[in-house]
Amino acid sequence: MGDQLIRAISKDGFVKASAVSTRELTERARQIHTLLPVATAALGRTLAAASMMGNALKVEGGSVTVQIKGGGPLGTILAVSDDLGNVRGYVQDPHVDLPLRPDGKLDVGTAVGMGGTITVIKDLRMKDPYVGSVALLGGEIAEDVAQYFVESEQIPTACGLGVLVERDQSVRAAGGYLIQLLPGAPEDVIAKVEGGILAAGPVTGLLDGEGDPESMLRAVMGDFEIEVLERSPIEYRCYCSRDRMERALISLGADELSGMLKEQGGVEMTCQFCDQVQRFSAAELQTLIDSIGARKK
Repeated sequence: MGDQLIRAISKDGFVKASAVSTRELTERARQIHTLLPVATAALGRTLAAASMMGNALKVEGGSVTVQIKGGGPLGTILAVSDDLGNVRGYVQDPHVDLPLRPDGKLDVGTAVGMGGTITVIKDLRMKDPYVGSVALLGGEIAEDVAQYFVESEQIPTACGLGVLVERDQSVRAAGGYLIQLLPGAPEDVIAKVEGGILAAGPVTGLLDGEGDPESMLRAVMGDFEIEVLERSPIEYRCYCSRDRMERALISLGADELSGMLKEQGGVEMTCQFCDQVQRFSAAELQTLIDSIGARKK
């Protein structure tokens, strides 16, 4: 089974939810960025959260960017989702290696850090994007995402995220869920959601095996009847291209490009998300400089 995203609603109309299985796209990110296990776990959790948030936009061409700056050794973690839930991302230092926690789990909280912020940028294809930022709670990411929704969007939210890494450092299971209360939900609904989460257990245990997000969501929301509204495939998808990199170079201006031409004779540009390298020769740089000059005439 490939990576999937589902959206659902409780039949009583009080709860909406999303769930994703993201083993393949997290493994793809691991291979691209040569991530060590704690970086795999941190980036994988962020990719899963961004996927669900991006899919929830329902704005064609829209996107969601999740940026975590916790002050820990991993540095900045960035994940970007399109409106379908396809994601890409990176972590500033992919080779951080920390001892396991006393319980034998990866120490994501220490790697991320606890003294910074989680920022969400929503591009709704309007003049200005929506930007919300809140302080990190603990750097484990799931509770930080939930806190973002509570503080920045005033939506009571429960979030579960998980990445299980094999001994050979490959990804065995990955994914997560978002459960949100809709307006008018009575107090006992909160208790039912919390009880279901506690009874279901960790995300990685629910996804280990076939990795079916619907089965995971039904386990977590065992006290509710739910209706699945959407099921769609998702993947690690980068939108970089040579044309985009050309436009990025042109945006630097003729003086900057002339300096590159003089000092380097050409330039290499590497995409942060997929590590694809584009090389521009001296002649190609000169063509870009000439095009800038032509536009000014």
